[in-house]
Amino acid sequence: MSTNASLLDRYRAVMAPYLNPLYESPISLDRGEGSYVWDIEGNEYLDFFGGVLTTMIGHKNPKVTEAIQSQANKVLHTSTLYLSSPMIEFAEEISAASGIPDARVFFTASGSEANDTALLLATSHRKSNEILAVRNSYHGRTFATQAITGQSTWLSSRISGLSVNYVQGPYRLRSPFQDVPDEKLTEMCVADLQQILDTATTGKVACLIFEPIQGVGGFTVPPDGFYGEMQKVLSNYGALTISDEVQTGWGRTGDHFWGYEAHGLIPDMLTFAKGVGNGAAIAGVVARSEIMESVSALSFSTFGGNPLSAAAGLATLRYVVQNNLQQNAKDMGDRLIKGLGDIGEAIPWVGEVRGRGLMVALEVVSHEGEKVEPDPNKAREFLEACKNQGVLLGKAGVFGNVIRIAPMLTVTENEIDLGIAKISKAIQSI
Repeated sequence: MSTNASLLDRYRAVMAPYLNPLYESPISLDRGEGSYVWDIEGNEYLDFFGGVLTTMIGHKNPKVTEAIQSQANKVLHTSTLYLSSPMIEFAEEISAASGIPDARVFFTASGSEANDTALLLATSHRKSNEILAVRNSYHGRTFATQAITGQSTWLSSRISGLSVNYVQGPYRLRSPFQDVPDEKLTEMCVADLQQILDTATTGKVACLIFEPIQGVGGFTVPPDGFYGEMQKVLSNYGALTISDEVQTGWGRTGDHFWGYEAHGLIPDMLTFAKGVGNGAAIAGVVARSEIMESVSALSFSTFGGNPLSAAAGLATLRYVVQNNLQQNAKDMGDRLIKGLGDIGEAIPWVGEVRGRGLMVALEVVSHEGEKVEPDPNKAREFLEACKNQGVLLGKAGVFGNVIRIAPMLTVTENEIDLGIAKISKAIQSI
């Protein structure tokens, strides 16, 4: 029988060498149910990361499983060259939920591809290769999305046909704006945007792409209205806005169904992926019709809108809405942040507990006199300690020192309290 160790040997022998499992002693997840998973050796874990915010409404959710099994008995694949009822129905529901007027949907197989497509649409519509992105951002691993990623840790290449400038984002701890009040932060960042437009661009910018809450950046949360104020400036130049909702969509932030709604704007485009398939590979772009019409070349998507994935997406989206999981994300997120905040106040190396809804982060730091420095080694130690206590979390941040906590939207009060207790024990153990 395979073990975690034997699978790791095979992984390292055959997978791309730049891929690295999360833990020092990696685990193979064999099965899951609800908020729990079991590895191949039978060890049980409370899953507070969901395959990077992808298993959104619980492992082995009966509604999603039933939808997938039913579709699998019909046809697995057609592509966009054929009419597909699940694909069309799913697009209709996403379009209606998006908040974007006269919306059209293009399905892809991943969030990276969705963001890549949004860049193609923006540059084609504006006839410009000038892109504004946000410092500390992450938008994917494709050639184009690497060019707009604002984290050196995740950059494989800067070679690109895009001209990219980075505006100041919401990350506060260890930034020049650490002690600046919210209202002043927004004002200063908008002033920075204006200066970039004046000095580093031709003025004909294609778009600003932003994450309403930065994901890989460490769940950094901007003040409400932050990107709305930026859009006011951008509108003077005709520049488009793209809201990357790969991690913030479908009610995960609790306060809103889409992350962009906290900012008092309606974006020209939004991208989605991850959670809406509850593990099935589904992603895409929603954009105003006139923007979608900017691409006139022949095009199709082999796996975008795949009927199996679309069936899973439909079941997931309807489950979220029918069970009011946005409200559960709000309530359980508040409970989680309070519990972790109480613990973090007593621990010097927890520099900050932050988040919104079920996107919560602990930033792990060290103190050198008056300076606060990232402590990735302590973060790795803490992540391992949590695994040893039976709770799975994630790691992020420019310096790899931020612990990401993202339970399922179906998480219960008992599971939140259990997770807090396990995290507390992990802290005590180190």
